[in-house]
Amino acid sequence: MDLKAYYRKLRDTEKSLRDEFVVLKSRATADGGVAGRLTEVTRAVAAKMLVDGTADVAEKQEAEAFRQKRLEEKEQEEQKRVAAKVQFTVLTESDLRALQKPARGSSKE
Repeated sequence: MDLKAYYRKLRDTEKSLRDEFVVLKSRATADGGVAGRLTEVTRAVAAKMLVDGTADVAEKQEAEAFRQKRLEEKEQEEQKRVAAKVQFTVLTESDLRALQKPARGSSKE
């Protein structure tokens, strides 16, 4: 393997990618890689995967759908986290009455 040519191809491929993060579609590989899985990676990782032949750049529609789905999943997760933070306090009747009584020394105007 000619390493100079390999790394030149890596640099050229990386330069050709416009976005900082690229959505790739995996290819089936001999070591167990599954075809058709989408993932978002940095430009450098995308270049390596493209040159190595383990992935292809996803089509624009696939990438948009993938990013939209990830955004929705993130929003759902954030909602779950916020819901888990909801706290409440159980008050007895006497505690409630104490809270409702006006403070001593306050004058009503």
